[in-house]
Amino acid sequence: MTLAELLALATHYIESQTMDDDELSSPIPDFFVHQSKKPTQLNACIYHPIACIILQGSKEAIVGGEKISYRAGMSLIASHSVPAFSSIVEASEEAPYIGLAICLDLGILRSLQREIGELDILNKTFKPLCAAQSSDALIDAMGRYFALAGKPLEMKVMGPLILKEIHFLLLKSSNGDMLRHLTEQDSHVSKVTQAIDVIRQNFKTALSMPDIAKNIGMSTSSFYEHFKQVTKSTPLQYQKELRLIEAQRLIREENTSVSAAAFEVGYESPTQFSREYSRKFGNTPRQELAVLS
Repeated sequence: MTLAELLALATHYIESQTMDDDELSSPIPDFFVHQSKKPTQLNACIYHPIACIILQGSKEAIVGGEKISYRAGMSLIASHSVPAFSSIVEASEEAPYIGLAICLDLGILRSLQREIGELDILNKTFKPLCAAQSSDALIDAMGRYFALAGKPLEMKVMGPLILKEIHFLLLKSSNGDMLRHLTEQDSHVSKVTQAIDVIRQNFKTALSMPDIAKNIGMSTSSFYEHFKQVTKSTPLQYQKELRLIEAQRLIREENTSVSAAAFEVGYESPTQFSREYSRKFGNTPRQELAVLS
């Protein structure tokens, strides 16, 4: 399946759904279709372990001060949960932004690594988000997987095989270096990823970073060094990012009061929360609520 054919398949699916603009739809578990008919402002978000392919339009993301731009025919890989800012750059009524995303399965990646051995790592630097031109093979595999939507028997038999193929193609892709780091046994990246999971699952509570380092088998100094290499932030900054993004969601989507949002995500001082919120988003949380009301 070519990129044009995959775009036609996605467009047909979108037209068959009652999707609001800038909404995600999931025809298959852990597989998403995204359409937007207009550009969007930079918004804070969290990229979970995922691979995206843009079929039409363009998008950009900012992580640790670095801008990543990607357009139709390119793929983006997020190897772990990454706080970022993202926006849709090119989109219109006539040619909406259309993208596909598939959640990454670390179990499949590690199973592949055991089968084929360790692959060469082309880039020794750590990029939590990395974009590159998609291979024809990856586009074809994503298309064949998408085409199984609504076909339960075919999905049961062929789905796992194509899903494994997609993970294999991502693992050996030009922007798959972080995935290759991740599958190395006892690598610093795999250990940091364990720590990321702990922080992500417990970000609302007070955490002891030295204890986390000890539990994953790293010294505190080594943990801090490699955590920053992988995520572009310190462990405490990473936890703060998760708290602030969740607080913004509570305020925007659930109309939660400033103090309630602060306490809900783990802040003890609403004043400190407001100061850090303003530093990250450019508006105070009260200004955010005023815009919504």
